[in-house]
Amino acid sequence: MQPARDFSAKIQDASAELKNIKSMNLVVRVKEIKGHCPVYKVNDSFRLIGGYKLVSEKPLCMHSLAALLPHYNALTVSPPGKWGLAGKENPDKAYVQCLDAHPYTDGGTAIFEISREEW
Repeated sequence: MQPARDFSAKIQDASAELKNIKSMNLVVRVKEIKGHCPVYKVNDSFRLIGGYKLVSEKPLCMHSLAALLPHYNALTVSPPGKWGLAGKENPDKAYVQCLDAHPYTDGGTAIFEISREEW
């Protein structure tokens, strides 16, 4: 019976740890564009609030959302360095790029800087 109690204790510890995690909103800003992006300009931005609501004054590109999708959940609850996304000059910011392969498409690859802010 001891292994079941150990497992139960681990679950309780993990639950307690999750309660102490503070979720953050994300601000996604276009840091750089390689090639020509038909949607974004440098310094355009949008926000992800409450963990799942996109807020933007401008249209968003699906390529940018595809780049953000694998990372947004982790970034709302933990720093970018934990996921290998931290910037060299500012480890508090994460960096991802869209999926457009601009050398082959006449499009543009946007590089996004992601900052965390408290709710």
